[in-house]
Amino acid sequence: MNSYLIKAATIVNEGQKFVADVLIKDGLIAKIGQNLSAPEAQEINAEGQYLLPGMIDDQVHFREPGLTHKADIFTESMAAVAGGITSFMEMPNTVPNTLTQELLADKYAIAAETSLANYSFYMGASNDNIEEVLKTDAKNVCGIKVFMGSSTGNMLVDNEKTLENIFSKAPILVATHCEDEATIRKNLAEYKAKYGDDLTIDMHPLIRSAEACYKSSSLAVELAKRYQTRLHILHISTAKEIALFDNTIPLKDKKITAEACIHHLWFNDKDYATKGNFIKWNPAVKTEADQSGVLQGVLNDNIDVIATDHAPHTLEEKQQPYASAPSGGPLVQHALPALLEMHLQGKISLEKIVEKTAHNLAICFDIEKRGFIREGYWADLVLVDLKDSWKVTTLNNFYKCGWSPFDGDTFQASVTHTFVSGNLAYLKGRFTTDQIGKRLTFAR
Repeated sequence: MNSYLIKAATIVNEGQKFVADVLIKDGLIAKIGQNLSAPEAQEINAEGQYLLPGMIDDQVHFREPGLTHKADIFTESMAAVAGGITSFMEMPNTVPNTLTQELLADKYAIAAETSLANYSFYMGASNDNIEEVLKTDAKNVCGIKVFMGSSTGNMLVDNEKTLENIFSKAPILVATHCEDEATIRKNLAEYKAKYGDDLTIDMHPLIRSAEACYKSSSLAVELAKRYQTRLHILHISTAKEIALFDNTIPLKDKKITAEACIHHLWFNDKDYATKGNFIKWNPAVKTEADQSGVLQGVLNDNIDVIATDHAPHTLEEKQQPYASAPSGGPLVQHALPALLEMHLQGKISLEKIVEKTAHNLAICFDIEKRGFIREGYWADLVLVDLKDSWKVTTLNNFYKCGWSPFDGDTFQASVTHTFVSGNLAYLKGRFTTDQIGKRLTFAR
């Protein structure tokens, strides 16, 4: 592999900012220090730029196999590295659903051939595959995904006995999508009775309500406490849910952790007027108070990590009427730039961004030798320029679906270089595609 010497970068790592050089050799961070010299290495002048650990995204939907008209592992991993995401964990609601160990192995085989980023895949749970779930290899698989709310295929787990079985026996981390299906169906029936087929996007957070989220999240927390499950609740979207999570325990000792997503930090229900179905997600983008509450939960450490829930659909699918348009949108290329924009707006520090997008993911999932800028760790690194503004357009995104919920927005900061396991995978709009990312491993 090529060697690189990054010179005079402002490193943001483990709560500190300092200027230093970083030598990358054989895929690893070989040396961090002042005035380093390495004649064999390709030198990169990073003066004035910030060097961050690569973002680890614990929730993406890359749509392969079965939904590759929307996205695939190659295209979305390419967009991810362009956005400074060096590792991802992908969800099981592909087609077919990832409900057997054989189907899980198939996805790893695809990634081993095509993914530009490091990768892991969740094992999916259903109402009737507990035997397969229990075979999951804790050292080589990121976790088990449970949809306690609507999903595709056979993945809605709404049987109480099944949930108890999963929570009591799961060999590794259980990640949950928490929305109470009965509450959502009741709300939807009431809105249909009142408005018929004339449902509109502004009704989305009222149908998929804060009550539905809290009811499901509180059930997951109660089950986890009862069975001492390692629980990770995904995409918290309400201020009320924040109180479910303890911020007095060191992260390494937490049994129950939580995630916030970029869209719930960036958008609120006022944005439906201009963005429409392009910000239709499950759980829904909700009120300004919820948006503020989720951010406060991040800053106060009730919420432990920030992710994307990248879930692309085609433009044609999103342009359908509200009731027919699917939920989800592409985010991996623009998540870190959006967070950097929030930093420049004074909402969050660079140190906190790094903590929530890299360090804490490594701790939560026990990821081996990633998530920190440390000698001997894999060189998953991102150089960013906080003074290089650019406008998001359909011409400069790399998503297979071709659109972004940020289309038309201007970011003041850009990702200039992304290193994946020591490979310079992305450099100012250009990709190195002859080296593939590595499978994540876990110290469990």
